[in-house]
Amino acid sequence: MFRDRFWWSLILSIPVVIFSPMVAHLLGYHLPAFPGSTWIPPVLGTIIFVYGGTPFLKGGWKELKSRQPGMMLLIAMAITVAFVASWITTLGLGGFELDFWWELALLVTIMLLGHWLEMRALGAASSALDALAALLPDEAEKVIDGTTRTVAISELVVDDVVLVRAGARVPADGTIVDGAAEFDEAMITGESRPVFRDTGDKVVAGTVATDNTVRIRVEATGGDTALAGIQRMVADAQESSSRAQALADRAAALLFWFALISALITAVVWTIIGSPDDAVVRTVTVLVIACPHALGLAIPLVIAISSERAAKSGVLIKDRMALERMRTIDVVLFDKTGTLTEGAHAVTGVAAAVGVTEGELLALAAAAEADSEHPVARAIVAAAAAHPEASRRHIRATGFSAASGRGVRATVDGTEILVGGPNMLREFNLTTPAELTDTTSTWTGRGAGVLHIVRDGQIIGAVAVEDKIRPESRAAVKALQDRGVKVAMITGDAQQVAHAVGQDLGIDEVFAEVLPQDKDAKVTQLQDRGLSVAMVGDGVNDAPALTRAEVGIAIGAGTDVAMESAGVVLASDDPRAVLSMIELSQASYRKMIQNLIWASGYNILAVPLAAGVLAPIGFVLSPAVGAILMSASTIVVALNAQLLRRIDLDPAHLAPTESKEERTAPTPASTAVH
Repeated sequence: MFRDRFWWSLILSIPVVIFSPMVAHLLGYHLPAFPGSTWIPPVLGTIIFVYGGTPFLKGGWKELKSRQPGMMLLIAMAITVAFVASWITTLGLGGFELDFWWELALLVTIMLLGHWLEMRALGAASSALDALAALLPDEAEKVIDGTTRTVAISELVVDDVVLVRAGARVPADGTIVDGAAEFDEAMITGESRPVFRDTGDKVVAGTVATDNTVRIRVEATGGDTALAGIQRMVADAQESSSRAQALADRAAALLFWFALISALITAVVWTIIGSPDDAVVRTVTVLVIACPHALGLAIPLVIAISSERAAKSGVLIKDRMALERMRTIDVVLFDKTGTLTEGAHAVTGVAAAVGVTEGELLALAAAAEADSEHPVARAIVAAAAAHPEASRRHIRATGFSAASGRGVRATVDGTEILVGGPNMLREFNLTTPAELTDTTSTWTGRGAGVLHIVRDGQIIGAVAVEDKIRPESRAAVKALQDRGVKVAMITGDAQQVAHAVGQDLGIDEVFAEVLPQDKDAKVTQLQDRGLSVAMVGDGVNDAPALTRAEVGIAIGAGTDVAMESAGVVLASDDPRAVLSMIELSQASYRKMIQNLIWASGYNILAVPLAAGVLAPIGFVLSPAVGAILMSASTIVVALNAQLLRRIDLDPAHLAPTESKEERTAPTPASTAVH
C-alpha cells in the first residue's frame, strides 16, 4: 500500500514542483504559462494530500484519540496545515503568501517512501498462532464399533478412541489404550530423542507416532489441549510485548509537542505585538517545517540498510524493536537441543570387550541397525562409515526386527546380533562385563544414552550416543561473555545432561528439567531479576518464551512456529550469529541517534528562526529557505545511513572458533570415536 501510494504521489509531485512559483523563484526560471496552468499545483496537490496523505491522517487520528502523539500525528499536522494554508493562498483569502503545494507534495512523497522502506525491510510476519494451529491434523481416524471413520478433529469429544498410524500426528491429548510406539515430541519439547510410549501412557496433540500404530482415548480437545495452552501463552506474550514504543516514535512525540508549543507561542507573541498577519504566516511556517523529511527517513533508512546487511549475513530481522533492543541485552538464554547442540544423535564413545576391536564392534552394530530408520540407528551407521576399520568391513545383516523401546535384532555373518539399551539387558538377563562398567558408568553419569551390542548372547561392547555440541557454540558463549553478556541455557533434559553441557561450554546459568509450558516462566524469572533477555530457540515449546523475551531469536532450521514467534530468525544454525545481531544493533542504534540528532537539531534551529526570534535584528527564516534546509537535512541522514554498509557481520570474524590444539581437554559431547 505504501509502495503504490509512493509511486503515484511521486509522479504527481513532479508537475507540482515544476509549476510552483516558489521553486521557480528559487531556481530562477519562468513558469510555463497556458490556460489553467496555475491550477496544476492546487489540483494535483489536493490529490496527493487525499490519496498519499490518507495513511498519515488516519494514523494521526488514532494517535490523537489514544493520546499518544507520534510520527503519524506529526506528519498529519504538517500536511494538513500546509494543505489549508496553500488553499487559502490559492484562493487569495487574507492576502497571505503561504504557497506550500510543492512542500506538501514532497513531504507526503518522502514520508511514504520512508514507511515503504521500513516495511519492505522488515517484511510481513505471518501469525505464530496460525503456525501453531498448523501442527494439528485437519482430520482424525475415529474408531467406531471396531471400524474407523475419518472425521474432522473439531468433531472429537472426550472418551472417543482414535487410530494414529505410524508417521501420523496425534489429533488430541489422550492416553494410549492399545499398542506402543516411539513418539517424536520435538515440536513440543524441543528434544531430539524419540520417546517410547506404551499402553497407559499419555500423549500430546501434535506429536508424531514414528514406528507403530496405536489407539488413543481422547482426554482433551480444542482449547483444553497442551498445544492450545502454548497458543494462549504466545498470545499473552505478544500482547505484553506490543506496548513498547520505538525510538523514532518517541522522538516524533517530543517533536510534536515542541512544534505545537512553539506555534502557540509564535501566534500569541506576534498577535500581542500587533502583527496578526505575521502571526498567521509565522505560525503556519513553524507547523509545516516542524516535520522535517529527515525525521521520516532517519530511522527507516537505517532499518532498511541494517536489514539488508543482516540478511547477507544470514540474519532475518522481522521486528524493528528487536533491532533496537538487542544492544541492551544482559543475558542470552539458549535452548540446548538444536541450538547449542546439533539436535541429532551422534556416537561419542565406543568401548569394546576383550578380543573385539572397535572397528569390528561398530561394523557389527551398523550392520544390525542398517535397516532401521531410528535416529540412533542412523548415528551408529554414520559412525561406522567414518571409522577406518569399520568402513572396510562390508558385511550385511538378514532377519532384521525391531522392538520399540528395547532395540533391534538381526543375523550378521551367521551370528545373532542384538543392539539395545537397558530394557534389552533386563529382558535377556544380561550383565555388563567388568571391563566395560567404568566406561559405561562415566557415559551414564553425564547423561549419554548407552547401547550394548550382544553377539550370540554375550555382550561384546557398548557405544555412547549423545546430542553433539555444535563446534561454534563454545566460541559463541565466550564471545558473548567477553562483551559482558551473561549466557544461560534452558532444557528439558535431566540435570546431569544439562550441567555436563553447561560446564563444557562455560555457561553462567543452567535451567534443567524444565517442562515445555514453563520455559516462558523462566524468561519472566530472569526479567524479574532486572535482566534484559534474548531467547534463542527452535521448537514449538520455545514459542511463548521467544515472544516473552525482549528479543526472540529463532534458529532457521527450527519449527515454523518458533520462527513466526521470534523477532529475529537466524538462517543458519550457527549460534555465533547472535554476535552479528548485537554488532548490528549497536551500529544501527548509533546511526539512528546520529540521524535523529541531525533531524531534530534542524528543527531546534529552524523552528525558532521561522517563528521570528531574530526578527528584531531583521532576520526571519522564509518558507523557501526552510524548505531548502529541510532537503539538505534529508540528504545528510541518507548519506550517514549508507555508512552502515561498511560494518563486518561475519560470525567467523566476530567469534573465531578455537583450533583443536587450543582446546585444553576433550569434552563429553565432542569426544571423537576412540
